Amino acid sequence: MAEDRYVIPPAPQAAIAVQGTSKLFPVRRIWCVGRNYLEHIKEMGQDERAPPFFFAKPADAIVPDGGTVPYPPLTKDLHHEVELVVALKSGGRNISVNKANDCIYGYGVGIDLTRRDLQIASRDIKRPWEIGKAFDHSAPCGALRPAAEIGHPTKGKIMLRGNGKIRQEGDLAQMIWNVPECISKLSEMVALAAGDIIMTGTPSGVTPISVGDKLECEIEGVGKLTVTIGPPAK
Repeated sequence: MAEDRYVIPPAPQAAIAVQGTSKLFPVRRIWCVGRNYLEHIKEMGQDERAPPFFFAKPADAIVPDGGTVPYPPLTKDLHHEVELVVALKSGGRNISVNKANDCIYGYGVGIDLTRRDLQIASRDIKRPWEIGKAFDHSAPCGALRPAAEIGHPTKGKIMLRGNGKIRQEGDLAQMIWNVPECISKLSEMVALAAGDIIMTGTPSGVTPISVGDKLECEIEGVGKLTVTIGPPAK
């Protein structure tokens, strides 16, 4: 058996459900776009003239729709960031903007969970963001819908409710960099490939969340995602 080649059992393949089917989309890497909605840049006190940038999360940070996210350790300031998720079926280097949509399998709704206190502390001393962004269970993702069915959304309401109250609300049209531009720019930095997903930034309204909170997200024409914040893992 192929597994006999490994000195320990290989980790399970991270994956996201495909809406309306029993099939799964295998996740290779998770890339995130920072500062891609103007109002969110303002609320974070950052320079709105600076271009967006990219950071990563581990593939096994995926949490499915309906899942429970254990409240992570080391933080007292966990924030939600609802985002459009883009799933790639192909990739490459230096992908042109007008060819970028050809790489897309489909779209979904995700949450970039953030240990804001740790992120800011790292930022202030010019250290990497991983401790604030790339922790366990930090990337809830709802089921994907193929672009072949819904096209390539460029506008539509993006929203997050916390315990039934709207906390974040915006429109995909408010992105500073659109999806093809994000793909093209990221492909200048790394080789993209099938199985990569890109979380494309969040609108304003990010706020702290607590154990027991229910987060309900929706992107018009794309899908929904619901997760609950559970007690810390033991």
